[in-house]
Amino acid sequence: MARKPTKTVRRALVVDDEVDLADLLELTLLRMGLEVDKAHGVREACACLDAEEYDLCLTDMRMPDGEGLEIVRHIQNKGLDVPTAVITAYGSTQNAVAALKAGAFDYLAKPVSLEQLRTLVKSALRLDAPASASGNGDLLLGESPAMRQALDLIAKLARSQAPVYVTGESGSGKERAARLIHAKSNRGEKAFVAVNCGAIPENLMESEFFGYRKGAFTGANEDREGFFQAAHGGTLFLDEVADLPLAMQVKLLRVIQERKVRKVGATNEEEIDVRIISATHRNLAKCVESGTFRQDLFYRLNVIELRMPPLREMGEDILIIARQVLARLAARQGLLVPQFSSDAELALQRYGFPGNVRELENVLERALALSDGTCIVPGDLQLVVPECDVQEGVHEPGEKYPLQDYLDQVEKAAILEALEKTRFNRTQAARILGVTFRSMRYRMERLGIQ
Repeated sequence: MARKPTKTVRRALVVDDEVDLADLLELTLLRMGLEVDKAHGVREACACLDAEEYDLCLTDMRMPDGEGLEIVRHIQNKGLDVPTAVITAYGSTQNAVAALKAGAFDYLAKPVSLEQLRTLVKSALRLDAPASASGNGDLLLGESPAMRQALDLIAKLARSQAPVYVTGESGSGKERAARLIHAKSNRGEKAFVAVNCGAIPENLMESEFFGYRKGAFTGANEDREGFFQAAHGGTLFLDEVADLPLAMQVKLLRVIQERKVRKVGATNEEEIDVRIISATHRNLAKCVESGTFRQDLFYRLNVIELRMPPLREMGEDILIIARQVLARLAARQGLLVPQFSSDAELALQRYGFPGNVRELENVLERALALSDGTCIVPGDLQLVVPECDVQEGVHEPGEKYPLQDYLDQVEKAAILEALEKTRFNRTQAARILGVTFRSMRYRMERLGIQ
């Protein structure tokens, strides 16, 4: 069970075998109003964590009796609610990424910048502050296993500073997921800046990302902040990050590692406190293989991967999302919200939605305009629904095209196998397949299973 400190004075644990650095960290934290305990090795630190309640842990990576990662894992295994930052050697990308993947809240590079340390501590101690939830409850909807898995991971990611890489098809809600991570995090009150990397001309990228000083180039008539400065204290969402040119990837990597930016035309750097969430519908690993994306940047961005499921994997969630989208569209136009006929609901669930939620929104906006205002029927949706029974047998078994026919064949085979195992007990079969009974009944009806 996670422990919640009830004391008013916050307590931190500093773990470092270098006495001078431990004393420096202790002095900085004391000046910030924290009580501080020190440990000089892994075993001593774990003993302290078992005996006391802490609001923060700062640990060096390498010590005589082990590594800081062991302390991070000890906290995770014990279920302790202690944000942990790991202090790594300068430029040690591999150690920093390993720490974040193990569950560390953040990391600091040696030599430790006291300003960065203060920023990190303030972020960690805001974790228990209530994040602004207004307007974020409907960012992602659904009760399907695929969506529940995504939402559970989002809740965990919100309590970390680790970079997140969101994958998924176009229109599957990658930006909505990023906004929800931000809203639930201790950065929720700060700015969320979304950037489409593929929409910025290459010659403007550096000035757009890092800002510029007056007179830096023709037309620079005043100082201007970039995306990183605008997102200071909050979250920077890099959509379609695979579209970044290689020259910009090098500069982005340096900013992520150093946590400093230099405006175009400036001589000095300024520290920034930004969490990076990136996304793309392309396979970034294949981009690395082809040489269009830097491997070191890929590892920096892909610390934790969040996969957003396509709409076709979400079963009855399609209707939940459709009703919410329809209500929003109707409210925007000042109309009453029409109902879906049973045939329209079946048509929505049978359609593959290659464009996912974005396509669903377009379909419903059209249906709202075509309907009689009280009920939406299949004709209003104008969907071309594959006739599974007609298509069955036309293609060779195992042929993967058209894709929807192949997926239907796989789904039908899995359902029939589960039914045979349970002697056609649909309730038990649904439990084996990990779906609800209603979803099982719908799938059998859609695939023509009697």
